[in-house]
Amino acid sequence: MGYLGIPDYCIIAIYFLSLLGLGVYLSKMASASLDDYFLAGRKLPWWVLGISGMGWSVDVTGTMLIVSLLYLLGPRGLFIEFRGGVPLGLVFTMIWTGKWHRRSGCMTGAEWMSFRFGNCVGANFARIAKVVALIVFTIGMLVYTIKGVGMFFSMFIPLSPLQCSLIMIGITTIYTIMSGFYGVVISDLLQCGLILIGMAFVVILAVLKISGSDGDLAGLTQTITHCGQWLSSFPQRVAEMPKGYEAYETLFMFTIFLLLRNIIMGFGTGDDPQYFAAKNERECGKIACWWMTLSTFRWPMMISYAVLGLFLVKGMFPDQAVLGQAAILIKQHLPDVTQPTWVDSLTHIINNPSAYPADFMASLKALLGSDWISKLHMLSFDGTVNAEKIMPAVLLYGIPAGLKGLIMVSLIAASMSTFDVTINKAASFFTKDIYQRYLRPHAIHKELMFATYTFTIALVAVSFIMTYTVKSINDIWGWITMGLVSGLSVPSLLKMYWWRFNGGGFAIGTIAGCLGAVVQRLFWPELPEQWQFVILTLFTAVCTIIGTYLTKPTDGAVLENFYRITRPFGFWKPLQHVLSEDAKQKMKKEHRNDLLAVPFVATWLVTMFLMPMQLIIKQYHAFFITLGLFIVSIVFIYIFWFRNLPDKDITNLQQLTQEAK
Repeated sequence: MGYLGIPDYCIIAIYFLSLLGLGVYLSKMASASLDDYFLAGRKLPWWVLGISGMGWSVDVTGTMLIVSLLYLLGPRGLFIEFRGGVPLGLVFTMIWTGKWHRRSGCMTGAEWMSFRFGNCVGANFARIAKVVALIVFTIGMLVYTIKGVGMFFSMFIPLSPLQCSLIMIGITTIYTIMSGFYGVVISDLLQCGLILIGMAFVVILAVLKISGSDGDLAGLTQTITHCGQWLSSFPQRVAEMPKGYEAYETLFMFTIFLLLRNIIMGFGTGDDPQYFAAKNERECGKIACWWMTLSTFRWPMMISYAVLGLFLVKGMFPDQAVLGQAAILIKQHLPDVTQPTWVDSLTHIINNPSAYPADFMASLKALLGSDWISKLHMLSFDGTVNAEKIMPAVLLYGIPAGLKGLIMVSLIAASMSTFDVTINKAASFFTKDIYQRYLRPHAIHKELMFATYTFTIALVAVSFIMTYTVKSINDIWGWITMGLVSGLSVPSLLKMYWWRFNGGGFAIGTIAGCLGAVVQRLFWPELPEQWQFVILTLFTAVCTIIGTYLTKPTDGAVLENFYRITRPFGFWKPLQHVLSEDAKQKMKKEHRNDLLAVPFVATWLVTMFLMPMQLIIKQYHAFFITLGLFIVSIVFIYIFWFRNLPDKDITNLQQLTQEAK
């Protein structure tokens, strides 16, 4: 095992053994009831749930992807990750969508469908469609996770990406099945601590590297990435992008598209397990706020990996032309290799050089030199530096032994936390909203738990089958965030803000969005992300509205109950009579403050992520401008949001009914 040192492997082995032991310990507590398994009995404090949310959003695959963007673009890579790496949807969850969902008292987003639409045929159809959509989304997320995990760990273990992901995902699946939401939260707490330790070490190394250089970071980035605006923090109208990333050249317009997409998507968020598991609606806002705050620590770590990657590539490839020559050579000897199988093929060459013709290996080694293995790891299908390999390369070649194992464990924990939250949510929907509700309504608890375990294993198996149809993690992430999510956002938005919207419209729109996204992926996979967003959003909107008017309206009593409890803003004028004048005035004040808080919370989030990156790369002038915006946003967040948070839980139906009268 020449990839890591013995201390590193020992640290990783101890972590996995401890995790499996923890899963066994938590299994009895988690299996006590469905509420315990999926929501930890709603007993967890808000700060723990906030850490759990942050743990879900931090993973190896996403970190590799964002590091690649920061390596190529500098701090402006943050704006491309308005796709999802920057959690702008949490802005709306923090202010209002989280508390609107919590007021229902439901356990899952699909159960919330019955609360919103009743128990008619259309409502049941909507509930099933919600589950189907989540399963499709979960498969996409698992494919994305498996692809990245295999690519990452195959650089540290002498196994193929498929074998690495099988081991990693297999252990995580066992842990998730045993421990439920308790295990999700505990692993997230552990991961948060490990991430902070790993972040501190990587940031220190990057700062020392910059200080020890000649100080010309701009010249280095121009030489390595050919990007003359690497140090900038603002998305220019046109940005230089390497082959494979041309879709982001019109960076400013792409950012505008992403902002519009986040508004459409964000208005329909709030049905994550963390908010249903919250003790009250006040805690819903605090969970999202804490979630975003903790996510800040990820960005100095990622820009540090990008900076260290620049120095690594400079030392490894004085002449990057050899990369293009090596790619041509490999394609000549492996004519069947494709972009989705490229990393597997390189790993096989590295691990089994004797399986290839001697002249081919001699030519490859002569081209790349004595350190041909490390250089081959970094080769992309296009004959350039594979930016998605920057983070594992820095960890493998630039971090001391022992510390390397500790950081590896933090990244393993990050992947596991994302995986287990995703699986736990999908399993809760299937068991609660399909199996128990429609297939086996009288099933005993043991049968329901067995159904949960079986579904989890089947979902993981299907995801593995689909993993090796994708070109890169950026490829699948772009489709998930700009294609699939765009296809699902319109029905999720309308259910919150339009009284006439019904279960039939939601179901038809959701199924149309899923099918549209899948068809696009199968037949037009090269469609630019902007057009995926535009076409699928418009297509779903048309199908949703047509479906709404072709199906029966929601029962009036159901609508009145929903409006009385949730109190949303939007197109609800026919329902306003159910509230007393005093309740209406309180609601209008709440809505006004919520909407006024949006730009300030969004500014706070983006500036909070930018500032540490600007400090690390010594862009002090930009830092102080960003700091000023950050301080102003905090003042107005306090005025419009924090001081208006309720002092106690107002989800009690009897209290709300009394206020309405």
